Amino acid sequence: MKISILLPYKENFSPEYPGAVSLFVYETTKISKFKKNITIYGNTTFKKRFNLRYKNIELKKNPFGSQTRNYVKKFTDLERKNDSTIIEIHNRPSYIQILSKEFNKKIFTLYFHNDPLSMDGSQTIAERKNLLKICYRIIFNSSWSKKRFLEGMENKFVNSDKLLVFHQSANKRNIKILGKKKKWITFVGKLNKAKGYDIFASSIKKILSKYPEWNAKIIGDEKREKIILNHKSADILGFRPHNEVLKIFEQTSIAVVCSRWEEPFGRTSLEAAANGCAVIITNKGGLPETVTDAKILNKLNVSELTKNLKLLINNTKLRKKLQKLSIKNFYLTHKFVTNSIDKYRSEKLSFLNRFNTKKQIKNLRILHITNFNERLDGRLFFNTGRRINNGFIRLGHSVLGFSDRDIQKYYRSFKDIKGAKTLNEKLRKTCYNYKPDIIMLGHADLISSEQINELRDDYPNVKFGQWFLDPLNKKGPDYERNKKRILDKIDSLDASFVTTSPSVLNFLPKKSNNFFIPNPSDDSFETLNNFSKPCNVDVFFALSHGVHRGILKTGKTDDRISFLKELEKKTPDVKFDLYGVNKIQPIWADHYFKTISNAKMGLNLSRGEAIKYYSSDRITQIVGNGLVCLIDEKTQYRDFFDNDEMVFYSDLSDLSEKILKISRDEKARKSIARKGKTKYMKYFNSSLVADFIINKTLGVDNKRKYFWHD
Repeated sequence: MKISILLPYKENFSPEYPGAVSLFVYETTKISKFKKNITIYGNTTFKKRFNLRYKNIELKKNPFGSQTRNYVKKFTDLERKNDSTIIEIHNRPSYIQILSKEFNKKIFTLYFHNDPLSMDGSQTIAERKNLLKICYRIIFNSSWSKKRFLEGMENKFVNSDKLLVFHQSANKRNIKILGKKKKWITFVGKLNKAKGYDIFASSIKKILSKYPEWNAKIIGDEKREKIILNHKSADILGFRPHNEVLKIFEQTSIAVVCSRWEEPFGRTSLEAAANGCAVIITNKGGLPETVTDAKILNKLNVSELTKNLKLLINNTKLRKKLQKLSIKNFYLTHKFVTNSIDKYRSEKLSFLNRFNTKKQIKNLRILHITNFNERLDGRLFFNTGRRINNGFIRLGHSVLGFSDRDIQKYYRSFKDIKGAKTLNEKLRKTCYNYKPDIIMLGHADLISSEQINELRDDYPNVKFGQWFLDPLNKKGPDYERNKKRILDKIDSLDASFVTTSPSVLNFLPKKSNNFFIPNPSDDSFETLNNFSKPCNVDVFFALSHGVHRGILKTGKTDDRISFLKELEKKTPDVKFDLYGVNKIQPIWADHYFKTISNAKMGLNLSRGEAIKYYSSDRITQIVGNGLVCLIDEKTQYRDFFDNDEMVFYSDLSDLSEKILKISRDEKARKSIARKGKTKYMKYFNSSLVADFIINKTLGVDNKRKYFWHD
């Protein structure tokens, strides 16, 4: 397989003055298993180039034409001779638009190293949709950049398989390097306000005057801005070759990366961490993704930076701890990132057969009536209805899915505005043809109790049940509506199943068979094991704004948003990844799972006041994928899980403290997440929940013990 890599025009592929893109391409290509198949194309003015298969595209000066277009045209001519399988474009989405017209059968991959919304070819939604259509993969150097790419786009246009995050990489140093540390505070980057150099300059003068044994090393230049820093202990070294910068980081105790602008990633903080520096960063763009253990400035001003510098200078124990953790927890090595790139290059798309139908024992016929969301193109595929459905199937039963909401939408007319008459008539005909043993309803509001009673009369041996997942807390959302929904058909059913403990629902008829069921896990959905790998995000949480709406609703707010804002404020050194808030769109389906794959902890936060055993299906997605579950102790989930399997909190302050503790203790994080998933998948899986539903609906007492039921 031949691979062509096209660098941006004027990107110096040289060790003398390399850009971030060149360093990334060089470090990942030289150890790639495809190294012999890769040709790199660029326009480098320096004679000395990195020692790889490289072709320089020479251009003559042309005052009348676009040099960028000439550059791409010359590459096109070379590519026709090389005839590669994959063309990888770095940081120039506009090149994709040109090349795709020339090579409509090529595999294109686009790497973003900067903010997609600031670049020609990806600024508008239409341009980004077109890139999604053309590219096989779009790779971002940070989750922040990926979010920027998706800004303003409806989720139905997003193929999450195409969107990958491969961070930049660095050479991880041996922990013995910590013995070389000197009392140096280092700043590397453009000496301008965008990089926060003015803040650094003012702060460092105060620090160096107060602590004369410390020195500052300043690497970088800036011709357009003049920020004066005069101090005998401040060495302004100007631009230095990359290898010299790394040698300075080796000896540096504290590195400062205090950018004002939204850094798409931040190579300076990455390399400082890899070299065991205690790093101070701002919470801008992708900077928090570069360092596992850093001091994050609450505010970017002289006072805040000075305070943090004093803290690290005076507190030797803390400084050395951060230095040690920077190396110990550093995982963005050249090998790690290169393996990720090579995996994408060699993978083949395939569909997994999740069920072995040959081994199914067709015992019962189950008509499962719920919203399978066929009209939403798979966006809500990973829902509880399908988990329960999978459980029925795995137990060997014949299952007919009856998607009530889809039928209602497709068949409504002027004569039947809601589609309810057609829906109930279709159910009657389906029962006639299928002859089910059990009819199980899940949130099937438009199926009338009259129709169920009619079916009972027609088929006296058929058993009826319903499951209900929505909150039933008096102080929660839609209480009266949800209460009415669950009571609507309850007198016509053999059993009813809720994800809240029936013991706290005094509106339920005492003679009815009402049972608690946990949100079921499913080993074909919950496939991640976040506890087995390093993760860059500390806490993940997503709001939906309504599952059927699927996008942000203007002006929509609830108590969770206030809670999250207070939590972020109270927990400043923790990396949160939040969706459905702060103009970040909700995420769904495979995109959701791709996103949580990078998180250590998941916040299981429901609307309203906590009530016994209630949780949304968020708990399954968190615990089942190997994240540490942060859950309100008032849910009483301690009845099922111990403190070493879930993290229970009493209030916001308690939650903040526990998040900080877990985020800094990888061993504890992995242990809690592993034990939580193991228990949840063993005792709360979809097969057991489906078996419980069937037995209770049929009134069968098989003496089987269920973890959640006496």
